[in-house]
Amino acid sequence: MSTALHCPMEARIIGKEQESASIVTLVLCLTDAAAASAFRFTPGQFNMLYVKGVGEIPVSIASDPDDLDSLSHTIRAVGRVSTRLTELEPGDRIGLRGPFGRGWPLELLGGRDLIIVTGGLGCAPVAPVISYINDRRHDFGRLAILHGVKHSSDLIWGGCYSDWAAQDDTQVLLSADRCDLAWTGTTGPVTRLFDHLEIPPAGAAALICGPEPMQHACAEWLLANDMPAGDIWLSLERNMQCAVGLCGHCQFGEHFICRDGPVFRYDVIRPLIGRPGI
Repeated sequence: MSTALHCPMEARIIGKEQESASIVTLVLCLTDAAAASAFRFTPGQFNMLYVKGVGEIPVSIASDPDDLDSLSHTIRAVGRVSTRLTELEPGDRIGLRGPFGRGWPLELLGGRDLIIVTGGLGCAPVAPVISYINDRRHDFGRLAILHGVKHSSDLIWGGCYSDWAAQDDTQVLLSADRCDLAWTGTTGPVTRLFDHLEIPPAGAAALICGPEPMQHACAEWLLANDMPAGDIWLSLERNMQCAVGLCGHCQFGEHFICRDGPVFRYDVIRPLIGRPGI
């Protein structure tokens, strides 16, 4: 197993974007030139970010896999480590282990119509997917991007959604449970956006990321509307500490999220979703 999966590599913060009051995007570069040159990831994978004396957490890689000069991670301040990460500034240095996990199965999706559904910070794990698709637009069919937030002020990357909506054969739909007067999207949960979906679920494939109850509800709606469970992919979250399937913190039935996921095909994990204690 690669040393980079066990021992943190040093990374320097080269950019910081304050997305909202509690969310920042940190742009990192590995300080070791050889490590930076060798680093590769697939959309949907994650890194473990380490702050000395504070701790380590898993964070999805939000940048384009073809951008070899930097790595972006979007972080919400919710705990000790994540809060400290959001307080850091360009020039500060942290530890990085990775990449870990199985990403989105893009090699299986060529030529397909795709429905991408995200909630909250679930947009971060699929941002590389959207970049990947847009850079190879002729290799894929129609694309629908559905994103929901709790409050309209939680929406980040507003400019990205406008840019994506301008692409050929691309539909972008946004929803907020609660919204201010300037909100122009749909009011309500992200599942309400399915009423406006232009791509028939039958024959398409879906990539879903966000809070687990939301993912479950979206997957079941797609199933009820003739999308096979084998064409639905979910990215799950659990407490991950070792990231290599040894500590057991992220065990999910017979699976480990860090090693066997975080991306799973829905027919594989459907019996486990929503079960108490799993």
